[in-house]
Order: sequence, then structure tokens, then C-alpha cells
Amino acid sequence: QVQLVESGGGLVQAGGSLRLSCAASGRTFESYIMGWFRQAPGKEREFVAAISRSNFGTRYADSVKGRFTISRDNAKNTVYLQMNVLKPEDTAVYYCAATRSITIATTVYNYWGQGTQVTVSS
Repeated sequence: QVQLVESGGGLVQAGGSLRLSCAASGRTFESYIMGWFRQAPGKEREFVAAISRSNFGTRYADSVKGRFTISRDNAKNTVYLQMNVLKPEDTAVYYCAATRSITIATTVYNYWGQGTQVTVSS
């Protein structure tokens, strides 16, 4: 089992940047594929990005490709989401998640953080 705590959200103007962090508890962080999701008001939660365990393969939603970068530091039990060129439509609660799936194409995540709010003003 793993506990996840996100940080780094806030208010930023359009075109700006933020870096989200997700700290994981436990000694098996490297055994999980990690992902970021987001949920905007009145909308369903959607996939943003995922990163594999050790070779750091990545996958992104089309809406964030070229603007967001997911990374991880297994020594620090932390996964990051660098968000650049932010748009008002990126406004959402961002969630970190972990899965033991064998592929980053999975849509099934077993563990979730509490979320951190990102607000992009126009």
C-alpha cells in the first residue's frame, strides 16, 4: 500500500508555469507506475500523464502534450508534473495516483492522493 500527498498547486496567470509534486510513503515506490489526473468543476476526472517504473517511459493526454512533463525521482519517492504555458482550461484539481499495472496504458489506478487545486486566470 502507498499513501500519496500532492503539493504545488496554486493560482497562476495564463502562460505561466507550475510544478506539482507528489510524495509517496513506503519503501516500494519504484514498483508503481505513477500518474496524474485532473478534474475540473462539473466534469469527469481525466487522465493527464503517466510514467513507468524504472525506464521512465511516459504517456500524455493530447491536451497537454508539449506543455506538461511528468518525471519521477525514485530515491525521493516523488513524482512531479511540470506544467508550462498554462491555459484557463487547465484549471482543475490535480490528483496523483499509483498503480501496479504492467503498462502505462492502464486506466486502472489503485491509490489516490487528496488532490491539489490549480487555477489559471485569463
